[in-house]
Amino acid sequence: MISRTLTLLTALASLSFGGHAIAHGDDHAARYGGIVVATKAIDFEVVAKPESIQLYLSEHGKVVKLDGAKARVTLLNGAEKTDVELMPAGEKLEAKGTFKVQKGTRGIASVTLAGKPAAVVRFEIK
Repeated sequence: MISRTLTLLTALASLSFGGHAIAHGDDHAARYGGIVVATKAIDFEVVAKPESIQLYLSEHGKVVKLDGAKARVTLLNGAEKTDVELMPAGEKLEAKGTFKVQKGTRGIASVTLAGKPAAVVRFEIK
């Protein structure tokens, strides 16, 4: 399964979430089979599959409320760029469709929570 082969290459977050992103070990393990990017305030887990892109947010182990949240993921495959809008779907942000997700795909997720500036995290599929 592709989602299980995801690993973190780089992680960045905007200053809106308190500074630089920190990649953690087992204390921030993936709960949904994706890659975890941890910042001081929010942990992001990206689950990228050919049929869906999902983004889970948690704060100190608790699910972040996504009312009013907006998210966009940009998938980069060489020179090919695909922008995907994610919408709140229960405890995650999600887009369904057909996506080119494979080894070497890089991604940039931009997330705006209600009343807060956007945060940006980067990931790569290994």
